[in-house]
Amino acid sequence: MQQPSRDATELRLPDAYVVGHGKSGTTAMYEMLFQHPQIFTGRKEPRYFVDEMHERDMPRPGGTPKTLEEYKEWFRGAGPDQLIVDVSPWYLWSQTAAGLIAQVRPDARIIAILREPASFLSSLHRQWLQLYVESEADFRKAIAREDARREGRKIPVNTYWPKALLYSDHVRYADQLRRYHAVFPPEQVLVLIYEDFRTDNEATMHEVLRFLDVDHAVPFVLRETNPSVQVRAKRLHSLFRALSVADDPVSGTVKKSIRAATPKRQRHRAIRAIRRRVVFGRPRPADREFMVELRHRFKPEVEAVSEYLGRDLVNEWGYDRFE
Repeated sequence: MQQPSRDATELRLPDAYVVGHGKSGTTAMYEMLFQHPQIFTGRKEPRYFVDEMHERDMPRPGGTPKTLEEYKEWFRGAGPDQLIVDVSPWYLWSQTAAGLIAQVRPDARIIAILREPASFLSSLHRQWLQLYVESEADFRKAIAREDARREGRKIPVNTYWPKALLYSDHVRYADQLRRYHAVFPPEQVLVLIYEDFRTDNEATMHEVLRFLDVDHAVPFVLRETNPSVQVRAKRLHSLFRALSVADDPVSGTVKKSIRAATPKRQRHRAIRAIRRRVVFGRPRPADREFMVELRHRFKPEVEAVSEYLGRDLVNEWGYDRFE
């Protein structure tokens, strides 16, 4: 992807998009792309094109950019000859992101990463608990609530992203890819498999760099995919949520008191340490019986994406055999 020479002060839209999925190596890919001198990634996950997240934004410093100019500001530090890459994992899940990206960058390169559905949803459930999207700690029960949640019932009171709790929508891979192929030619879309990336992320990254038409011989430090964690101190986790979001007057008052008494940097350092050492721990092994149930349930989706890609993911992901 040869880029023309530009003015160093020009604000630009990204040239390429890592569209997801989350929990499928996107953070490791972001960190390795960040190392490449010909690539500028900015901060991870602007999520500008995920209309579904503009309904109620995830609490974070600065929030999600709401206008195209705010979005361009996200990448202000890009050099005139650098390729800009937006790494926002929920673009693949979004119903509208593909079309919105194509409207402003029809020449963009798109990178999608697919992961075996059952393990992906198990990992996603743990992430939703960690980020206060989900409140049901039992994975089986959370999945069972999907029908009720489609009707607006059994949704956690304080969740900021209820549509993300419809777990099966995250693994409709063939439909998700069709949305991108409907607006981008096939040579502009690269589909990767998470298990390939995890087995040999160096080979996968060289494939990505060739696809982006940058120097793929540049050395970089390899990064492992983000390890999953599990909430093990639920009450403390809930307390941190109350202090960070402050939905009610009491928690808001406590939050203001802590802010007044503790320097910001010291406060954030202490919270991160407690969350890492006390609140979260290694996840327990998944319920094997329920994982088999999920593989049965999602086998039609795996068959569909296998046929769509012309790759036997049914066999590779073990959906032709159930223990």
